[in-house]
Amino acid sequence: MLFIKRGKFDQLLKSLTGDYKVYVPRSMGDITGYSLLGESDTNYEIGEIRSFDPLKSFYFLGREKVAEDFKPNIIRDDKPPCIVGAKACDLKGFRVLDFVFIDDECGDPTYMKARENGLIISADCTGSGETCFCTAVDINPWPESDFDVNLSPVDDGFIVTTGSDKGSDLIESNKSLFTPSTEAQIEVIQQNRNTVKSSVIKSAKECRIPVSDRLRRVIKKQYESNIWKDASEDCVECGACNTICPTCHCFLLYDQKSDGRLARFRIWDSCMIHDFARVAGGDNPRDRLWMRLRNRFDKKFNYFPEVLKEIGCTGCGRCIAACPGKIDIREVLARLEVR
Repeated sequence: MLFIKRGKFDQLLKSLTGDYKVYVPRSMGDITGYSLLGESDTNYEIGEIRSFDPLKSFYFLGREKVAEDFKPNIIRDDKPPCIVGAKACDLKGFRVLDFVFIDDECGDPTYMKARENGLIISADCTGSGETCFCTAVDINPWPESDFDVNLSPVDDGFIVTTGSDKGSDLIESNKSLFTPSTEAQIEVIQQNRNTVKSSVIKSAKECRIPVSDRLRRVIKKQYESNIWKDASEDCVECGACNTICPTCHCFLLYDQKSDGRLARFRIWDSCMIHDFARVAGGDNPRDRLWMRLRNRFDKKFNYFPEVLKEIGCTGCGRCIAACPGKIDIREVLARLEVR
C-alpha cells in the first residue's frame, strides 16, 4: 500500500483532465453530488457516503441519440469518464449493468466504450447514512473489487490500493507523488472501516431486513401476499426509485423528427409507470400498481440471484431517500419476512 498527500492527489487529478472528464464528489447541502473538476479546483470531498446521483448516469446516459436517418454508430469524441470517490455500492451496480450491456455481438457501444476506457478511483465510506444497508446484501462499506485505484482517507491524505492493471500503470507513471504507507496508517484505516461497518450492520438489524441468503426465498414465498397492495398505496408512479437506482437499466426508444431529419433516441424508462409493460395490442400484463411494485422486488431479489448469482440491490438506500411516498424498501422486506 502507498500513501499520497491531499495536495499531491490534487496534482494527480489535474494531470488526468487531459485524458478524461474527471468527475469529483462535492457537498451540496445535505447530500453529495458529482460535477466536473475545474481548473485549479480542490473543492471536493473524498470519503463521506455515496453520492445522491448513481454512477450509471455517466455510462448509461439518461437520454442519448442512438441513430440518425436510420444510420447507427453515432460518432462520439467525448473523453471517457474518470469517476473519483465511487463507493462499494455503486461498484456492485456495475456487475448488473455489465451483465445487461456488455456483449461482443449485441452489446451497448456507448456503455462498453465508457467502461473500457474510463477510470474508477473509488474510496472508502467514512460514515453511514440513515438509508444505508449495504451490509444486508453482502457488501462492505469499502471497495474490494471493480475499481482501478481505491482511496482510504487518513491523516492529510489517502492510503492507495490498486485493483487493475490500469490502476497500477497510473500509480507507476506518477510514482513520485506517492510514499510508502505506515503500519499506524493502516491500523487507522482498519479501525475506520470496522466503525463504519458496525454502524451499517446495526442500522440494518434495527430495520429487520432478512439475511441475504433468505431474500430470494422470502420474495418467492410471499409472491401472492397482500403486502404488495399495501406497500403500493403511497406510490405516485414518479419513477424516482428506478432513475436513482444504480442497477435499474430499462430504457425506451423513440423517434424524433427535426429540420427534416429523423433521429432515434434512448431514454431511461421505469417499470413502476403504468404503460411500462403495455404491448402493441393494448394489453397490459401488469396493469395494477402493486403488480409493478412486486415485479421490481422480484427482479432484484429473485431474478438476478438466479441468472447472475448476484442480488440486484446494492443497499445504497437511494430509492428510500428519493421516494415522495416514503416507501422504504427495508420495511417492505421486513414485512415479507415476518409473514
